Amino acid sequence: MKVKIFDESHESDLEKDINDFINEHEPEIIDIKFSVSTSIFSEEQIYCFSALIMYKNKM
Repeated sequence: MKVKIFDESHESDLEKDINDFINEHEPEIIDIKFSVSTSIFSEEQIYCFSALIMYKNKM
């Protein structure tokens, strides 16, 4: 089993990264964990969208 971690500032970027990974590597997906966190820097609210994919390589 292997893992791949993605981390983006926008949910659409995370979605694109995950879809690109799946299309390029055609892994056997075991599980996907998704997380959103927020923080405040000065007066700006910052989002962090992340995902962890557990997978096996198809052989």
